Amino acid sequence: MVGGMFAPPRWAALLATPLVTLGVAIGPADAAAAHPSTSPAATRAALDPALVAGRGATVAFAEQEAEHAVTTGVVLSPGRTAYTLAAEASGRSAVQLDPGEYVEFTLPRATNAITVRYSIPDAPDGGGITAPLSVGTPGGTRTMTLTSQYSWLYNQYPFTNDPRAGLLHPDWWITECGCVPAATTPVPEIAKPFRPMHFYDEQRLLLGRTYRAGEKIRLTARQVTTTIDLLDSELAGAPKIDLGAVNVLLFGADPTGRRDAAPAFERAIAYAKKVHRAVYLPPGTFQVNRHIVVDDVTITGAGNWYTKVKGHEVALDTPDPDGSVHTGVGFYGKAGGSRNVHLADFAIEGDVRERIDTDQVNAIGGAMSDSTISGLHLRHTKVGLWFDGPMSNTSITGNVIVDQIADGLNFHTGVTGSLARNNFIRNTGDDGLAMWAEKTTNRGNTFDRNTIQTPTLANGIAIYGGTDNTVSRNLIADPIREGSGIHAGSRFGAEPFAGHLWITDNTTVRAGTYELNWNIGLGAIWFYALDKSIDADFRVTGDHFLDSTYNAIMLVSDWPVKDQYSINGVHFKDVRVDGTGTSVVSARAAGGATFENVDARNVGAVGVNNCGSFHFTPSGSEFTLGDFGGNDGGWLGPYVPNVITCDDRPAVVPPPAPSSW
Repeated sequence: MVGGMFAPPRWAALLATPLVTLGVAIGPADAAAAHPSTSPAATRAALDPALVAGRGATVAFAEQEAEHAVTTGVVLSPGRTAYTLAAEASGRSAVQLDPGEYVEFTLPRATNAITVRYSIPDAPDGGGITAPLSVGTPGGTRTMTLTSQYSWLYNQYPFTNDPRAGLLHPDWWITECGCVPAATTPVPEIAKPFRPMHFYDEQRLLLGRTYRAGEKIRLTARQVTTTIDLLDSELAGAPKIDLGAVNVLLFGADPTGRRDAAPAFERAIAYAKKVHRAVYLPPGTFQVNRHIVVDDVTITGAGNWYTKVKGHEVALDTPDPDGSVHTGVGFYGKAGGSRNVHLADFAIEGDVRERIDTDQVNAIGGAMSDSTISGLHLRHTKVGLWFDGPMSNTSITGNVIVDQIADGLNFHTGVTGSLARNNFIRNTGDDGLAMWAEKTTNRGNTFDRNTIQTPTLANGIAIYGGTDNTVSRNLIADPIREGSGIHAGSRFGAEPFAGHLWITDNTTVRAGTYELNWNIGLGAIWFYALDKSIDADFRVTGDHFLDSTYNAIMLVSDWPVKDQYSINGVHFKDVRVDGTGTSVVSARAAGGATFENVDARNVGAVGVNNCGSFHFTPSGSEFTLGDFGGNDGGWLGPYVPNVITCDDRPAVVPPPAPSSW
């Protein structure tokens, strides 16, 4: 119990033990001296920006890690073990404050708006609490209201808000006891709360004036233990005004958020379509508790700091035909698909606190062809943007997508010729960006120059089947569990991979997670043949894999199908691997891959961990590695073409921090 609230028992020691550095115990009174800010400069994904130049989204804000700021609290020791506050933090560390303690940031540039990523305890019975945080500035002190109502999930997929719940699936394998509880006598006692996760949330605040670079922002906990992960600071522009558009206020929309604005929105949209004008959402908070269906319309706001469309999640009297049992705020394409939809410059904030996969409670949904979505800020919905094709030629650019229960964005089923570029995604409960070619292939789509941080489940970027798709110039950091940085998988009933998949000039950092079901570590990039073989033209070119927890590259098939499916046609060229806990390549499938100019350093174990399909034949592994030359670091040469070097669970040697190549 912390301040009368719930904290997981397994964290009790962490919460009570002082930080230890070089054998010297450092308590809260010493923390400020021990962890001063050496520079007001911001980082990107907790790295020197020079290490990731040209990759990831260009954003309006500067991101600063709390563990590098001045604090009277305790800096959490870095860690990557799932279900801990450190593991879910950006850079795998944060600052924990008891009431009265603070963390102070030096602004790197002029600022009038901040975002705080934080965690506060859950209520004892789940459901979350609220607590104040003091925001001290040279102009005075303001109060930011924090909440854990959208945090703290527990148990097995699809998770629960109840920390006291027993296993949701007692017939599933449990790594913690190495058993299937329902088939085990005596049935093991599973510690509760079981697998707490999704601890962090974000809150934004306009400061009311502009502060100069070098001035201080001090965050002080007031009522409960408060963990601060980072501060984003930015100079928000003035509200945008569109006098030529159809203003929703003229149709009765309430900008105070007290009355339902959905009917006024719909009247304004209908009128705007008649007169061929855009719809304007002025500054304010507009309550919308259901889907707004959009087709052949442009809707713009005053900017996502100023215009907020916010709604409650509403239980339906009877389930919809698609299986939804709730509705909520969202802009959706019409049945059969919409076209020429343009949404820009406002925020959508939902009220989704549990994951129900059949619910359509996404910020953007349906199908929208020949459309653009830009400048939105999306949070607290199930998925930021979930598109069910067929649809084509849609661009999703310059959006911020945070604090989702499931994916950030998913191109699902028959999406073609579409683009997601320059989006910032943080704290998703499933894949940050995904293309899922279920039933109908996805073709010719691109994920380019996006930043994905701290997905609490699954992958930063995942491609499930499809044809001629591209993943380029993205930055992916700190995946937490059951997934990794970049993933290509023949799974979830996806159509086969065909044509090419180009994975070009991306960077992952601190990727490669522990896979619960297999009890092994995943690669920062991993290829998985589960439903069928992978034999399309896969080219991984110019990618950088930094500080990988386990191996940098994994090619794997599940044990029951390892003799049915293989992985072929994967080509690695001009790749840099800087730091692995185990190997550069882990092969746990039949097939083969080629390597050219793949340079590696700070490798924790052997360069190649080649198990093939585990038959250990006299002729070598069933997985072949082709050396196309220029592979520096000595990691590949001794192991080609198919030397068996199988160590099922090699010891992990944490690598040093990444540095300039």
